[in-house]
Amino acid sequence: MATLSQWVAGSRPRTLPASLVPVVVGTGVAAGEGHAVWWRALLAALVALLLQIGVNYSNDYSDGVRGTDEERVGPLRLVGSRAAPPKQVLAAALGCFLAAAAAGLVLAAVTSWWLLLVGAVAILAAWFYTGGKTPYGYRALGEVSVFVFFGLVAVVGTVYVQVEGIPWEAWAAAVPIGLLACALLVANNLRDIPTDEVSGKRTLAVVLGDRRTRILYAACTALPFTIALAVAAPHPWALLALLAGPLSVPPVQTVLKGATGPALIPVLGGTGRLQLAYGALLAVGLAL
Repeated sequence: MATLSQWVAGSRPRTLPASLVPVVVGTGVAAGEGHAVWWRALLAALVALLLQIGVNYSNDYSDGVRGTDEERVGPLRLVGSRAAPPKQVLAAALGCFLAAAAAGLVLAAVTSWWLLLVGAVAILAAWFYTGGKTPYGYRALGEVSVFVFFGLVAVVGTVYVQVEGIPWEAWAAAVPIGLLACALLVANNLRDIPTDEVSGKRTLAVVLGDRRTRILYAACTALPFTIALAVAAPHPWALLALLAGPLSVPPVQTVLKGATGPALIPVLGGTGRLQLAYGALLAVGLAL
C-alpha cells in the first residue's frame, strides 16, 4: 500500500500551479472590474485544484494499466511503480472529480446552471485524456486541451463566477496563462519522448520530434511576455508581468541546450515557478 508521501508525489505537486494560477489571474481581472467575490474565488480554486489532482491520478491509472508508465523517467507513478493498486488510484481520481463537481454545483447555483455543462465537459476531458479506448492525449491533442481548460475555461470561468459577465480582459489574460500551462506539458512530454515512442503514445512531442518540441517550449514561455506588452496598452500595470522574465531563463536554457531524461525534471519546477510569478504579477497589474 502506498504511503502518504507517495500519494502526494503521485498527485504531481509540481504541476498544480497550472490549476491555481488561472484562478488568481481571473480574480485579478474581477478585482479590476470592481467585482471580486473572494469566497467564490476560493471555491473556484478548490474546483480547479481538485480537477487537476483528479486528472493526474486518472492519467496515472490509465497509463499504468496500459503499461506505458513502466519505464517512465519522471515523477512517481503509483500504478506503474506498483506502489498502489489500480483500483485505489482510480477511486482517488473519481473521488477528486466528485468533490470538484460538488464545489462547482455551489458556484452554478449562485451564478448560472450552464456552469454544470462546462464542469461536465471538463471532467470528461480530464478522463479521456488518457482514459477510454481512444484517449486523445495519445493523439497529439494534449496541448490543445490544456490550453482550453487551464487557460481559456479556467480564467474566463473564474471571472464569470465573480463578475457574472466576461470582459475582454478575461480572454486576453487567459491566453498567456494557457500557454504557460502548455509549457508544463511540453516539458513533460519532451522528457518522455523515448518511452512514449516505444509504448505507442503519440504525444505532440513525439509527432514534432525532439528539436521542434524544444522550440515549442521556448515559444510557450516567450509569447506570454509579448501578450503582456499588448495588454499594457490600455492597462499599463500589466507590465508588472515582465518582472517574471528572469525566471524563464534557466528552464529555457536547459531545454534549448539539449537536456534529456532526468535532467529535464527540474524544468517542470522552473516552469511552475515561472507560471506562479507571471500569473501573480499579471493579476496584480490587472487588478490595479
